[in-house]
Amino acid sequence: MKKGGTTRLNKKRENPGTPRIAKTTAADGVSRGAPVNGVLTLYGNERCPTNANGEEIVVCVRRPAEEQFRIPKELRNFEVTPENQSWAAKEAANQAVGNVGVGTCSTVGAASATGCIAQNATRWKRERRAAAKAENDVP
Repeated sequence: MKKGGTTRLNKKRENPGTPRIAKTTAADGVSRGAPVNGVLTLYGNERCPTNANGEEIVVCVRRPAEEQFRIPKELRNFEVTPENQSWAAKEAANQAVGNVGVGTCSTVGAASATGCIAQNATRWKRERRAAAKAENDVP
């Protein structure tokens, strides 16, 4: 122990004749600029690579520099379907099962059909939004 309560760590010294092994990571094997399906994606003002004579043809797609570290737009359009809906949403849909009376969509009870109007309006609104989104997404 040294004065002041600090300890000295003994570092293991390597043998001078031992070759050093380079540390590798999983990302070293795959280049960031590796073509996907024969297309190379470039960001910002990167140049499309070619050979020294400029004779090699490389298909490049250019995207803004801000998109470099984001999920690609092709993967961002996620539509919630019953198959990939969360359990919380499924449970919320089951909350009204078996209810009767005013505000429910049931054949039992006074004014029970009023809930059917609300359900139909909600369904129509959801379908209109989906149709408008599909119309805007058409290239």
